[in-house]
Amino acid sequence: MSELEELQKKVRKLNSRAGNAKMELHDLAEDLPINWAQIITVAERTYGVFAELEAAKAELAAMEGV
Repeated sequence: MSELEELQKKVRKLNSRAGNAKMELHDLAEDLPINWAQIITVAERTYGVFAELEAAKAELAAMEGV
């Protein structure tokens, strides 16, 4: 598998993880004030996944532009 294909696969996996993280944060928000103490943990995890996804997308765009 080429490096480009590996990166495309990584972006697809990160997209899936980001969607799951977004839904987890959404569900937490809907259930407030229940589990309010988890807000920071869930938000940080969601932020991390989206940051990783953005970086991978930028790397993929650069690679595809070559």
